[in-house]
Amino acid sequence: MLQQTDTHTTGTHEVFNQPPPLSGYNLYSEDPTLRSALRREGGEWGESRLEEFGQKLGGEPLELGEIANRHLPELHTHDRFGRRIDEIEFHPAWHSLLKLGIENELSSLPWTDDRPGAHVVRAALFSQLCQVEAGVMCPISMTYAAIPAIANSVEVEAEWRPKLTLPDYEKGAIAGMALTEKQGGSDVGANTTEARPVEDGWFELTGHKWFCSYPIADAVLVTARTPDAPPGTRGLSCFLMPRIMPDGELNNLFILKLKDKLGTQSLPTGEVEYDRARAQLIGDEGNGMPIILDMINHTRLDCVLGSTGGMRRAVAEATHYAAYRNAFGKLLIDQALMQNVLADLCIESEAATVSAMRLARSYGEEDQQQFKRLATAVLKYQICKQSPAVAAEALECLGGNGFVEDSPMPCIYRDSQVNSTWEGSGNVIALDVLRALVKEAGTLDAYFAELEMAEGIDSRVDEAIDDLRTVFKSLEDQDAQYGARTLVEKMATTLQAALLVLSAKDDPELQATTEGYCASRLGTHGRSFGTLPSDIDCASIIDRFRPKI
Repeated sequence: MLQQTDTHTTGTHEVFNQPPPLSGYNLYSEDPTLRSALRREGGEWGESRLEEFGQKLGGEPLELGEIANRHLPELHTHDRFGRRIDEIEFHPAWHSLLKLGIENELSSLPWTDDRPGAHVVRAALFSQLCQVEAGVMCPISMTYAAIPAIANSVEVEAEWRPKLTLPDYEKGAIAGMALTEKQGGSDVGANTTEARPVEDGWFELTGHKWFCSYPIADAVLVTARTPDAPPGTRGLSCFLMPRIMPDGELNNLFILKLKDKLGTQSLPTGEVEYDRARAQLIGDEGNGMPIILDMINHTRLDCVLGSTGGMRRAVAEATHYAAYRNAFGKLLIDQALMQNVLADLCIESEAATVSAMRLARSYGEEDQQQFKRLATAVLKYQICKQSPAVAAEALECLGGNGFVEDSPMPCIYRDSQVNSTWEGSGNVIALDVLRALVKEAGTLDAYFAELEMAEGIDSRVDEAIDDLRTVFKSLEDQDAQYGARTLVEKMATTLQAALLVLSAKDDPELQATTEGYCASRLGTHGRSFGTLPSDIDCASIIDRFRPKI
């Protein structure tokens, strides 16, 4: 019988000065920023649920996330007899994690619970699960986001809302979305998929989609062009395409292949074709883009939340590692330059959390719709852009130990890239901000109304707000598209600074982070993390952020 080797020694040397894995901790109770943001935005009634969920996620699910990314989904287009089946085989770890999200109502809570703050509680739950595994968040997000879209059809909503909001992995339903085609990409107005009416409310769709996330979803929302429809987005209609028809037969939706992606590799994203696939019209013919854009805005919220959760996980790993790793005579976390880097990362992560949770609140309040419209695009641009930079720097804090695939950091880094591309790349989002400013009256006023609540607290924030006012006064005289990214970035940093100073009024523990953000993001900050001014209380920022295990 083989004897188990001592885990701290080998035949040649003792193993020491290696940090323990970051596991076995409560993702909620060890995240003071999320806790205070939840209470501030009206979700305090969900604390016990989040406490329980956070404890669960900090255990076995962390391991399941790693397993799901080692055993990737496999497409089986035909069975052994040659019959078309279009099935995808998953490791049980995937099903366990997706079930965890569905049954904890991450895809349904705001649609089944009318208490104020339901979107906030759901956002906090979502940001926690994506720290464990980013891949399962896409079907959860699309299912959540499909509900406002299907509300445009009485028949479709009556059939599908009960299924999509049922928190039961086996009996409920999961939604998907497919817009992109080969020839158009983000320009969905170039789509060519055709829809021909066959009976009341039903159409047959023929064409393709170049990217279809989770192509085995029970119902996929797609766009197509009906006969005699004009070109461009004005000619697109929105349809719900079921995977299984009422007679139990597969719909004519064919998965050609799965994409070999940079990140979220546990999530199958397919190239699909439709050969007279049956689908139900949602809303009026030719009105598909406003309907699908409502769904997209909800998934953009989840891009913000996903990137926020990813930042939190990355920086938690970095601060944890530095607290245990000794180099050059003392712990990394006690060394001045490392403190500068870690505190800078914490500041970025905490600013993302505070602003993401504020954004989530706007989704549940009728009088916040104009703020929601603009802030979603602004924060989607900024937070999703910052997430890969945060992940890269956090990985570097672990050195070579973070670069190997045994570490969670490579997967965290790969997954951090998805949200800046999905649901609109940086250029698409920046142009969307310009579109909202021009075409949707009141959005800019709502944005400034939010900023103005922070005036008089910090002179640097006041100055940033005044600078923005000046920018908008002269915007018509400039090439707005050329400078769109500069504008959106300034809008984002000013909004985050305003939200932080407001939050710090009620949460003194946020004061050091707020000072660090205003001094760097509104002042002079280097092009890399670790370039904070010398008077920032780095140690207290890191200590607040670091999980204690």
